Amino acid sequence: MTPPPDVRVVELFPPLLQELLALLASLAEDDWRRPTACTGWDVKDVAAHLLAGDLGKLSRGRDGWRSGIAVRSAEELAVAINAHNERWVQAARFIGPGVLRDMLTLTGPQICAYFASLDPSALGEPVSWAAPDPAPVWLDLAREYTERWHHQQHIRDAVGRPGLKEPRFFAPVLATFVRALPMAYRDVGAPDGTLVGLTISGPAGGRWMLRRRASAWALETGGDARGAAEVALDEESAWRLFTKGLTREHASAAATISGDRRLGPTLLDAVAIIA
Repeated sequence: MTPPPDVRVVELFPPLLQELLALLASLAEDDWRRPTACTGWDVKDVAAHLLAGDLGKLSRGRDGWRSGIAVRSAEELAVAINAHNERWVQAARFIGPGVLRDMLTLTGPQICAYFASLDPSALGEPVSWAAPDPAPVWLDLAREYTERWHHQQHIRDAVGRPGLKEPRFFAPVLATFVRALPMAYRDVGAPDGTLVGLTISGPAGGRWMLRRRASAWALETGGDARGAAEVALDEESAWRLFTKGLTREHASAAATISGDRRLGPTLLDAVAIIA
């Protein structure tokens, strides 16, 4: 078994953006007011949140603007992001759907161009749900991709449109989300060499292993070894689990867990979003 390959997604941002803009252009007025899986947010609020992501990344990353907000821990980061997200959504409620679409049409190509300009092998910002240390840029870009994919899925769910579930779009989402597993297990002790297996069924799924080594857990892929604990999920349940879209009770009902009853259920605590 070897470390999983890098998740390279830069070429997917333009088609993902086109899917979003086409979706928003097709919405009726009532669709914008439909509630989503994001508690308290309707479709327009989620679209505004996506716009905020573009504006923030262009300002901080491309233009080097620093807001002066400092955080000292992952917990403080989550609190700060939640507060910022809510302030933005509240303020953006005076913006109409047409203007919102126009603004995403403006920022979207800029964010795609900015992402394409980056060196994916360089070190960038930490991806806090994967590890506390600076992450390679490819992982930060993969995180940005999953953010845009799963919020577009929230809109699609709310208005009854098919999701972007073909493997081209969906497989990189799942391959990124599983990077949260070592952090989910960080406080779980086990002898060196212990394996925990995750199988995500479906065309976009796959199989990954967590291996305990040197007092930490490492993600691996390949091989057919069976773990001390095994967890199986379908791809639909998996992405919702990683984005807090399933309660632990519902996640447990959707999963098949075998082997060590201490190790297996810990996987259901994995989260691959900051807030």
